[in-house]
Formats: sequence, C-alpha cells, structure tokens
Amino acid sequence: MLTQKLPAVQSFLPLVSRRVGHLSSRRYDVIVVGGGHAGTEAAAAAARVGADTLLVTQKIHTVGALSCNPSLGGVGKGHLVREIDALDGLCGRAGDWAGIHFSILNRSKGPAVWGPRAQLDRQRYREFIQSELLSTPRLTVLEGSVEELLVTEPNPDEPGRHRVTGIRLADGSQPISAASVVLTTGTFLSGSLFVGQTTSPGGRIGDAPSGAGLTHTLRERLGLKVGRLRTGTPPRIVKHSVDLSLATLHPPDSRPTPFSFMNTRTRCEPEEQLPCHLTLTTPGVERIVRESLHLNCHIQQDTKGPRYCPSIESRVMRFPGRSHQVWLEPEGVTSDLLYPQGLSMTMPPDAQLRLIREIPPMRRAEIHTPGYGVQYDFVCPTQLSPSLQVKNTQGLFLAGQINGTTGYEEAAAQGLWAGLNGARRSLSMPPAALSRTESYIGVLIDDLVSRGVTEPYRMFTSRAEFRTSLRPDNADLRLTPKGFELGCVLSPRYQEAVRVESSLREAMAALQAVRLSTTSWRKMLPDIGVSDNKSSLMTGMEILQYKDASFEMLASVFPETLSAYMEFSQRLKIEAVYKPHCDLNRREIERIQKEENMSLPQDIDYVSLPVSLSLEVREILERARPSTLGAATRLEGMTPAAIVALFNYVHFTEKQEKTMQRNQRNQKEDRDEDLCSTNVSLPR
Repeated sequence: MLTQKLPAVQSFLPLVSRRVGHLSSRRYDVIVVGGGHAGTEAAAAAARVGADTLLVTQKIHTVGALSCNPSLGGVGKGHLVREIDALDGLCGRAGDWAGIHFSILNRSKGPAVWGPRAQLDRQRYREFIQSELLSTPRLTVLEGSVEELLVTEPNPDEPGRHRVTGIRLADGSQPISAASVVLTTGTFLSGSLFVGQTTSPGGRIGDAPSGAGLTHTLRERLGLKVGRLRTGTPPRIVKHSVDLSLATLHPPDSRPTPFSFMNTRTRCEPEEQLPCHLTLTTPGVERIVRESLHLNCHIQQDTKGPRYCPSIESRVMRFPGRSHQVWLEPEGVTSDLLYPQGLSMTMPPDAQLRLIREIPPMRRAEIHTPGYGVQYDFVCPTQLSPSLQVKNTQGLFLAGQINGTTGYEEAAAQGLWAGLNGARRSLSMPPAALSRTESYIGVLIDDLVSRGVTEPYRMFTSRAEFRTSLRPDNADLRLTPKGFELGCVLSPRYQEAVRVESSLREAMAALQAVRLSTTSWRKMLPDIGVSDNKSSLMTGMEILQYKDASFEMLASVFPETLSAYMEFSQRLKIEAVYKPHCDLNRREIERIQKEENMSLPQDIDYVSLPVSLSLEVREILERARPSTLGAATRLEGMTPAAIVALFNYVHFTEKQEKTMQRNQRNQKEDRDEDLCSTNVSLPR
C-alpha cells in the first residue's frame, strides 16, 4: 500500500513560508544549494543520517519541479530509481504517488534490463516532494539565492588546499556556516536561455541563473576546471488542439508496477491511467529545420549537448531524410498540455509553430510555451573523489548536472550520495563509497570521477559490467542493509528488507529441497518441456529456470511447501533464471574487488613516478588521480601494461614500507633489551 497521504499543496506552502521566516540557527551541519532532484535527495539523505540540514532554493514553490519531461525511470534510469528507493530516497515513492501511466520497458528482454517507467502528474510530484521535505526532522528550507561560498584555510589533517565553511546569500544577510556544503545547481550555474536569436540569463524559463559570485568562487578561488554544456526542452502543446486519433495509441501496463519497495500499489488505479500516443515527423519538419538554421544561435554553438536526447535540429542534421518518433505525453490528470517528447527545439517561436503543424496529429496545434535551449557551466567531475567531495576543497560536495550529467534519475542518485557523505563528514564519520560491482549508482559515480565527461552523461544498462546481478528487482537486497549501516535508511524500510531477504532465502531453500526425477517432473508439468535426455534428479529451483515454468505452477503441485511464498512469485522466478549467471558474476566480482580495493596513495607524483609509463598515461593519472587501482583500469587511455606497472609499484612500495616498519620494530626491541640488560643489578 502507499505509505502516505498528502496535504493539499495550498496548505503546504504557508507552512513552508513560516518555517523559512524563523530560521532557528545560523550554523548547520550541511547546507544544500538547489531544490531540484539532486538537491532534494541530498537534503533528505543528510537529515536522515542525522545532520542538521539547510536546503537553500531560489523559489520554494518550484522545489521538486519536473523542469523538462514529466516522467521518471526507463532503461538504466529505472534501475537508479529503484536503488535510490532502496537507500530510502524520495523519488521512487514520489513516482508511485504522481504516476499516471506506468510501463515496464524492454519486456521482450531479460528482467535484468527491464526499465520501470512512469509518466507523471507534475503537480502531484511536486506536492509529494515538498510534503516529504517539510516533514523530515532536522531539515529546514530557506528561499534565497547563494552569492558565494565561504572559503578558508584547509584543515592540515585532511587532504586539500581549501576548506568551505558555509555560504553567503545575495540579499546581503549574515553568512550561514556549515561543516559541509552540497552544490546542486543544475542548469543554473551561469545559465543562459536561447530561443531563436534571443539570449537571456536563466537556468529555466522564468527563473534567474545562480549568482555570478558562485561561478567565480569555483573557477577563480578554488581553481576548478569548469566547462560548458547545453540542453533543451520542447514546446508545450495545448491538448485540445491536437487530433490524437491520427497518432498511434500506446496504453499503459494493465497492472502498474510501483517503483518503491515499500509500496504494493500506486496511487493511480489501473483504469485511471492515461495513454500516450506516438507519431512521426514528416519531410516538412526537416525543411523547416534547415530553413531556420541561420536564425538558431543555440544550435550553431560548439557547446556539447545530450547525444541520447538530441534536439530535432540535431536529429535532422545527423540523420537527413529520416522520420523521427514523437511521443505525445500527458502532463497531468487535470493538465490541458501535452509534452511532445522528441521535439526539443530552439528555433524562433513562429518557426516552432510551423514545424509542429507539419506533423499530422498537430496540423492545428497551438503552442502554450515555446521550446528553448539552456547553456550552463559544469565542473569536470574527475576533480571529485568517490564520495563526490571536491578533491582540493574540504567540505564541498557536488551533485547533479553540475557534474556533467543529464536526467532526473542521475541527478537524484548523485544527490543522495553527496548528501549522505556530506552528513557523514560533518558528523566526523568516514566517507562511504559504492563499488560498480554492487550498484548502478556505483557505476555512475565511478564513471564520472574516473573518466569524466565530454557530453552530458546518461545511464544505460550497458555501462554496468555485472548487470545480471544488478537488477531492478533486487536493489533492496543489495543496498538497503548497507544504507542502514551508513545511517541513511530508516528502521521501517530496513525491517521490511530483512523480512523479504529472510522469506526469499526460505523459499529458495524450499525449492532446492523439492527434488524429483526428470520423469516425475515431466508427468507433473508436461507443458514446460523438461528434456528426455536428462536422467538425474532436478530441484524446483532448476525447474523454475525453464521459460514456461512459473512459481505458481510449482506452488499448485506442492502447496504445503511453497504456497506461503506466493507474495514473491515473480522475484523467485527471476532469482532462479539468473542464479547461474549470478554465481559466475559473484566469482568475477570477488576477483575485481581484490584489484579495486587496492588504494592508490593520493600523494603519488605520477609525472616523476619511477616506472615505465608513457607521458600520455602519466597525464591521465595526474589529471584523474584515481583513488583505487580498479578506478585506474577504467580511465580512458589506460593500457594493461600501465596498470601492471602501477600495481607492481604500489604493491612493492607497500611491501617495502611493511619491511621497514618491521625492521624499525625489531631495532626498537633490540634497543629495549640492551637497555634492560645494562640496568640489571649484579649480585654482590
């Protein structure tokens, strides 16, 4: 069932305003800057860990807003949502509350690459996030614009050349201090909006960019390498002006699948879900794109945009003569707008109207808000540690699009991890890390801090080496116990994960205990196709690996043994199918982890390292400064020979240090013995 009922948004905002107007402290453990997906997850995670947290956002009513596409999840992205939920994050439960069209993408393939996805009601999603933040203990929300970071001398006991101790607001009020600051500025860091040949400052239509002082602090004061990226959004279309009968209907799944492990159903009943529609571009679309290119300054820029979510201008230029998909998606239950996914554009508004009217269902369409482009600064993420703390600046954490990523899900995952680590630092706890062998969040962070980005980063299942074991269905078993140890998972979720793990273990043991001959299995279940060539005994777990076998079938044959576990029928089927792959993965993971866990000293001078490394490899290592050998292996440009040389050097150095320490201990013991012998009184 759903875990919460929400107050109406009208009753929520006055409560927030009162809370903002009475800040109880000017000193916090953690300050989070930005109220988007990264910021809200960071603030909530920091507070769950136990840190006194302040969330600063330009506009309170836009906290939790879906700035672009009103959807959540998808292939790869849905894995992130499940993992965020397993760590007690917000967005999964918010998606279950606000979803109006649920579907599992990639069903034709194996469950490891299924993509849970939902179309969302914008207002409901924002309501849920705001209500959650308001009810989170130790969390305060402040409306304001951050002008600069407070920077001071570093703590000599920690690595780094600077230390961030808080923020200063643009309104000139007193500075606010904190042990950790998490920046989640999204597209607002020196943001510029583009429509046709018009450019204006902003990070989102109707919202100003972040203060210039923030960019100056990062670039000039802290010396961080900063780049420029771009993205865009399509025009919003008035729904009643579109003839949806001319588009292909795509209904939702008949039974919505919740994102959250804590929910057994979604707020939206199956019959209340709204459909999406698919249409295609025409040659007229390409003609208008080409006719308006000289009027489109955004598309003429060299700034890199998202490869996997390109504008219609980019698609036409890259793939001339082709038709392109356009999804017409509802923006909410009561909204009169459609979101035309696939038609991100930055041409002049009159050209945008002419373009959409070249598509048959939109021959008479009206535009409510034109599409626009955004360009913004990002910090090259190789300057971060795996905890998402800036390497040269103590107490400063970055998350979201400021790290060069794209998408709500990638931002939320980083936000949760940065908030958790910011809180742990402020509470004098060691930083936490996630391996790429145990989570997609680990893959995401490792890719960012080890390889960096040349374009906005998007998560795909193909990025994970061990995706057969990193599935959406088992994120709770993989991450909830670890999250509980780290302090970001509360007791109710942990207890539920313990119950599920125990029940699954019992069910799999029961399946293994059911052992029959292949002849008996063929008689009992003639439709699943047990091979005649098999003569040995087979367990229920092995039978469940057959495509046509289901747990329900086995439970009907062995009700006394298996019927108690019907709640987990689908999960048990998936566990059985992937068991051989996971056993192999586990052995590979153990080998990789042995290599990954070898720490690389952070004071290594790679330029003058006395080993055989090319100048290019030395520059890569010096720039990325990987924290482990495993991270070094995934750096673009690294060679196997270089990894072997690095391994041998670190291994030899550690061995040498241990030998030196042992010799020093032995020498000290010898000296102590000599001293004792000289002090012994001789008998008279």
